[in-house]
Amino acid sequence: MANNAYEALVKEFMAKIIAKNPAETEFHQAVEEVVESLVPYIEENPKYKAAKILERICEPERVILFRIPWLDDKGEVQVNKGFRIEMNSAIGPYKGGLRFHPTVNLGILKFLAFEQVFKNSLTTLPMGGGKGGSDFDPKGKSDNEVMHFCQSFMSELFRHVGPNTDVPAGDIGVGGREIGFLFGQYKRLRNEFTGVLTGKGREWGGSLIRPEATGYGATYFAEEMLKTRGESIKGKVVAISGSGNVAQFATEKVTEFGGKVVTLSDSSGYIYDPNGIDKEKLEYVMHLKNIKRGRIKEYAEKYGVEYHEGLRPWGVKCDIAMPCATQNEINGDEAKTLVDNGCYVISEGANMPSTPDAVNIFLEARILYGPGKAANAGGVAVSGLEMSQNSLRLSWTREEVDSKLHQIMKDIHATCEKFGRDGDFIDYVQGANIGGFVKVADAMMAQGVV
Repeated sequence: MANNAYEALVKEFMAKIIAKNPAETEFHQAVEEVVESLVPYIEENPKYKAAKILERICEPERVILFRIPWLDDKGEVQVNKGFRIEMNSAIGPYKGGLRFHPTVNLGILKFLAFEQVFKNSLTTLPMGGGKGGSDFDPKGKSDNEVMHFCQSFMSELFRHVGPNTDVPAGDIGVGGREIGFLFGQYKRLRNEFTGVLTGKGREWGGSLIRPEATGYGATYFAEEMLKTRGESIKGKVVAISGSGNVAQFATEKVTEFGGKVVTLSDSSGYIYDPNGIDKEKLEYVMHLKNIKRGRIKEYAEKYGVEYHEGLRPWGVKCDIAMPCATQNEINGDEAKTLVDNGCYVISEGANMPSTPDAVNIFLEARILYGPGKAANAGGVAVSGLEMSQNSLRLSWTREEVDSKLHQIMKDIHATCEKFGRDGDFIDYVQGANIGGFVKVADAMMAQGVV
């Protein structure tokens, strides 16, 4: 079938998706990116077409919406929206994070849940895909207010989750503090201590290196991509966006591998440190962002480096770029600047941080482009390992978990290469989409029309 025929099928499919899911632009974007890869494959494997697998995989199995009333420190009632998207359970319990952020809406969570299905499939672990959260903003709230909100949130969510049903984790705005409050309320309501959440504290069922996992995993994936060209991270200049959990530990692992991280950012702007963010400077960033809850501008003031207000770091000359902040943070113009400046490796630590225009530029340039559903799967991979430890009632050492994570990222890369290699070029987008799809699709077909 000619390319224009495939394009017509994609256009026809997307028209139906948009009509059924109006105004959910992020969801449309995520589906289109996957469908463009899958339509040719499905046409060559008509069993999936006959079973309407693509139509079924784009429709959530369940969408839960609820209100969250809570009391602030002034004794006033506040009300937020709560969501849980249970997207697909063909290969295991729903698995995916909770996001607390003012921008949270149904379309964003459906995009994240949809991506999670493919990401979780790629890990080789038995996990379905889901996502949830609220438009609550934990920034500027006291610990007491966050606790009241989390307890109210879990008072509704608890009836929909469980260790064999749906296992949420953290995401933007949901760290160890929030997971603790959520878990405590679940335990109180259900009168049981089970692995219903991942990202828990080490002393009460959590796994070692869970906080590090996404950043480490994205770095491991970058290293695997470079190996296909006989290279490594050592000696490379790396631009990283964000300054939260993922960015911090990506910086740590890149530095350990001999690379030099020169940028970090937050919603206000980015810093450029040409000498590199070494171990001592990273410790300052961790204290600044995790304890002090300050702004990255303070790093520039402390170390006397450049700070660029209101900008993202993609104009900086680098070999490797690791977007670790949020969705759609690299647009087409920024992607072109990166490529023109010599950047030839992109390993996405965030979910869908590159716009469709940016992705097309990376693919046309035939650089090493690792999409989020493959490159940032380390976080959910270690969440899956935490679930295993909870089920076995034991804990693995840091070295054991890190070794398993490293192997999972190698396996994900191998899957992407298997389905994405075209001569001397590996299309990691196609490889991740098809590789993630096949396992879920085969499970769905084996289980009948359910």
